[in-house]
Amino acid sequence: MTAQATDSSIHTPAGSPHFHFKDGALHAEAVSLQKLGQDLGTPLYVYSRAALATAFNAYKEAIGTRDVLVCFGMKANSNLAVLKEFARLGSGFDIVSGGELARVLAAGANPSKVVFSGVGKQVWEMRAALDAGVKCFNVESIPELKRLSAVATEMGQSAAVSLRVNPDVDAKTHPYISTGLKENKFGIAIEEAPAAYALAASLPGISVVGVDCHIGSQITEVDPYLDALDKLLKLIDELKTKGIILKHLDIGGGLGIKYDDETPLAPKVLLDKVFAQLQARGYAELQLVMEPGRSLVGNAGVMLTTVQYLKHTEARNFAIVDAAMNDLMRPALYEAWHGVLPVVPNSGANAPATTLYDVVGPVCESADWLARGRQMALNEGEIIAIESAGAYGFVMAGNYNSRTRPAEVMVDGDKYHVIRQRETFEDLIRGESCLP
Repeated sequence: MTAQATDSSIHTPAGSPHFHFKDGALHAEAVSLQKLGQDLGTPLYVYSRAALATAFNAYKEAIGTRDVLVCFGMKANSNLAVLKEFARLGSGFDIVSGGELARVLAAGANPSKVVFSGVGKQVWEMRAALDAGVKCFNVESIPELKRLSAVATEMGQSAAVSLRVNPDVDAKTHPYISTGLKENKFGIAIEEAPAAYALAASLPGISVVGVDCHIGSQITEVDPYLDALDKLLKLIDELKTKGIILKHLDIGGGLGIKYDDETPLAPKVLLDKVFAQLQARGYAELQLVMEPGRSLVGNAGVMLTTVQYLKHTEARNFAIVDAAMNDLMRPALYEAWHGVLPVVPNSGANAPATTLYDVVGPVCESADWLARGRQMALNEGEIIAIESAGAYGFVMAGNYNSRTRPAEVMVDGDKYHVIRQRETFEDLIRGESCLP
């Protein structure tokens, strides 16, 4: 799909109405991305504050008066400004490390609305979470359960626990982001869950409060959720016969977004079907916990990058840009698709010919590409936008090839705020030293 340089309200192919063309240039809300890139330099991550609110409010509207706690899966985007926005909107947080807990606390969020997931929690992380007063630990193995019991007992505290159950359900997504199959490292196999719950109920320092399940990411169909839910409800039935009564059911996150031609699953469609099952099975009183990440931030951000060279070869044509796999890892890691748009599309008699380009970066790896086979009319020196970069974008960035990480910007109406400064060489070598 080709963008048109018109003064209209048409939107980018991937997404959010808060990214649109105006006066022949792509804007985030009322801010020109051309001007942002020129003023602040590229690569540059740009987020829309209104897009964050729109995405979160879609969950709030779908929830209505039902007892649901939305915990933002912050591994998708952990910038403090993003976390603060979701905290203001009423979100809880799904964390997977002590560092993420520290970020949540630094953003002023309520720790009693935090669930602590992850397969490799260390003792210091458990202590920090207990001291902070998190809502619960999503425990993923028997050894972790025993360690948490020992830590909590030593501290004279009780750790609220939800066991993460692996239901062996195919989320029908990329293998790297599938988390609910038997061969995945996550959770406790559902056939072993009753014995695990019995152990948990017997351990000192442990309070069993819920069950947790997360089957994967970028899910666009409702059936995998319902298949997993059916297995979880059968488990809850069995636990009830053993006197183990749960307070909440955590169905994880994973709702997909539009990168190309996907049809995302709306939160209301999912919630209505989930609550229909809960009502039918007699569990309408259970609190429902959700852990959306990508669906809250993915289409709320783009990455700007500048074309350095246009290289034409017999086999392929390359648009070599100043962003690379260290700035946006998803294409190299997952062969993921991201839309690409010139922020000021070329048109008219003097426009360059439309050419099939691979958009690649300067890193010395053949895996360093951002998009393949895109028809574009490009000139060297122009800025292009990599769409749907709000999730798993900056948060996965690194310093490979001694490249500094990009700046991050939040647009708010006709204003913008730099929410992370661009790294400098001094930042790169801070903490390093030479031998005497």
